Amino acid sequence: MTSYKDLGLSNTREMFKKAVAGGYAIPAYNFTNMEQMQAIIQACVETKSPVILQVSSGARKYANATLLRNMAKGAVEYAKELGYEIPIALHLDHGDTFELCKDCIDNGFSSVMIDASHHSFEENVALTKKVVEYAHKFDVSVEAELGVLAGVEDDVVAEKSTYTRPAEVEEFVKKTNVDSLAISIGTSHGANKFTPAQCTRNADGVLIPPPLRFDILEEIEKRIPGFPIVLHGSSSVPAAEIAIINANGGKMKDSVGIPEEQLRRATKSAVCKINIDSDGRIVMTAAVRKVFADKPEEFDPRKYLGPARDALKEMYKGKNENVLGSAGKA
Repeated sequence: MTSYKDLGLSNTREMFKKAVAGGYAIPAYNFTNMEQMQAIIQACVETKSPVILQVSSGARKYANATLLRNMAKGAVEYAKELGYEIPIALHLDHGDTFELCKDCIDNGFSSVMIDASHHSFEENVALTKKVVEYAHKFDVSVEAELGVLAGVEDDVVAEKSTYTRPAEVEEFVKKTNVDSLAISIGTSHGANKFTPAQCTRNADGVLIPPPLRFDILEEIEKRIPGFPIVLHGSSSVPAAEIAIINANGGKMKDSVGIPEEQLRRATKSAVCKINIDSDGRIVMTAAVRKVFADKPEEFDPRKYLGPARDALKEMYKGKNENVLGSAGKA
């Protein structure tokens, strides 16, 4: 067994406590390769932000568990090399079985999510409690989910959202002893969050998606005051990057993401972790496609993955500074 502490990682408990008190959210950025990890660490060191390196079950299979564990250790050392030691957690996103969560805990993860939201409330409680009891033996923090987010992200597929029921949260937290809770208030997984038909246009012609259900969030906060809340599916799906992709051979659908001003508002509540995956994929793809279009003779991966890494870093810095409020909080 490898403890996350031997890798220099942090669990999320203290991170969340500070974030709730400080009115900001910790960025949880998904990654699957070296360039994405480099961009995340560079951005968070330069903005002095704590960070959660987040991997799905599919990403873990893709990267290989042993390589991934050592990449996380490398990320800690890389941050020191860049000149500022930041808190870094390694988190399993949407673990769906006890066995998967246990394997991640045994292999250096400092935080895991058990997502049993597609089960009945009683089954969700039972499975979450089982994971929590194992994780807490090793001081690993656990995230669970109540409610279901629509959309597609790796192995997670749901056709429609089911909003979190505030009446259930108090009992769930008490029975499971979980450390944080992902809720459903209108965000969704993947790049295709809202179609133009689902949106309205403001006076400037900008498409505005349905607003997040802050009334549900506020009711949840009343029932479990100060308890760490997580928002999944919070990419903003930048239209400019989609346009670059489609102008250079791509065929991405028109889609509208979560407005950044709504995420900023959420960070002022008990929402202390915000997950962002699709924006990273979109920015990276746009940069790679542009290089291939501008320089069709290029074949050196460093020449197209390097610009993609640089574009990712700038995007992550902007999220930390202007959306999540985590800059300067390391």
